Amino acid sequence: MALDPSTLLILTIALAAAASLYLAIEWGSVRERSLLLWSSGFAIITVGSFLALLRSRGYLVVGIWFANGLLIAAHGCFLAGVAWFTRTRVSRWWWLIALLWLLMLLLPAHAWWSRVMLGLQSLMIAALTLHASLLLRPHGASLSVGAVQLRYVLLIHGLFYLAKAVSALALGAFVDLAAFGGALIQVSLVEGSMAVMLIALSMTGTERHRREERIGQLAARDPLTGLLNRRALQAGAPALLAQASEAHPGALLLIDIDNFKQVNDLHGHAAGDKLLEALSTLLRDELPADALAARLGGDEFVILLRDVRAEQVAHLGEQLRMAFAHVARKAVATPDAVSLSVGASLYTTPALTLEKLMAAADAALYDAKRAGRDRLIVSPAHITATSP
Repeated sequence: MALDPSTLLILTIALAAAASLYLAIEWGSVRERSLLLWSSGFAIITVGSFLALLRSRGYLVVGIWFANGLLIAAHGCFLAGVAWFTRTRVSRWWWLIALLWLLMLLLPAHAWWSRVMLGLQSLMIAALTLHASLLLRPHGASLSVGAVQLRYVLLIHGLFYLAKAVSALALGAFVDLAAFGGALIQVSLVEGSMAVMLIALSMTGTERHRREERIGQLAARDPLTGLLNRRALQAGAPALLAQASEAHPGALLLIDIDNFKQVNDLHGHAAGDKLLEALSTLLRDELPADALAARLGGDEFVILLRDVRAEQVAHLGEQLRMAFAHVARKAVATPDAVSLSVGASLYTTPALTLEKLMAAADAALYDAKRAGRDRLIVSPAHITATSP
């Protein structure tokens, strides 16, 4: 089958429609907005390529102007999807591209009309695509394989359109948009069909990695509070423990909610869940960024801190205790006060195990409960690798 312009456009329509459908199905299960934006972009390319077939039959306004406008809009969707994927805000100045395209409608139909239109349209698409590639550059952390591939596919695609614009505007290349005439048009059609396929594959790989990453995060989190679960704490603790030294001691705090059973008995488990969520919010707000906070189960929580002194641990524990008591008083009424008991263990030896620290903190927590609850007790000595 000869790769004439019509055949290339039909191939592009099939590829773009398949990519749009697949990404839409993925969005239905993942609900990631970037998938929806990318799917919309390919759907627009499908419609635009179909309309482009009409230009050879004399429908120039629809087959050229409208089709080219849709191609620009599709690349705008690609940029918006990349911005959403990278959590980056796109300036509203990019809407000027739409205004520029509308101004192009006022161009007089002279002999050079096709060349100028193709050049300006190519510049617009190049700007959108190259900016999308720029947003995907690594920011101190490695991207997924799919995201890296998407970045370079968009980069090459954008550079192609930039070269096409230069060729059309500066080199006086022969272009006949109405009849698909000229070598530049032929090469552009081939590149377009290949770009659709490569961009779709890259976007799919990018979102697959994001989905696997999200699944991993969900597996490491307590579903109610969003804090780490016990398994994730055990996986992350060794790296934090290894940083301990005499000059930079660490600490583990074991937290238990006093009289929590009364909340569930008197107000129901929904009230108890809200109280657990409130405590997890306090932990996220008050703890340093490098701390580990986890829910062990029930109403028991653990915090692992690095580079802290005993007085800092006592201050943090008191802050959490008073803040939670205030929240609990406003949220639920119980015969006995709902408060926090905290047991803390300090350590300076990097060879410690999480289990040894937990045992020491548990003993301190038991002392806090026995002493009347609603208090923090710090283990009297720093835990070392040789501590009993």
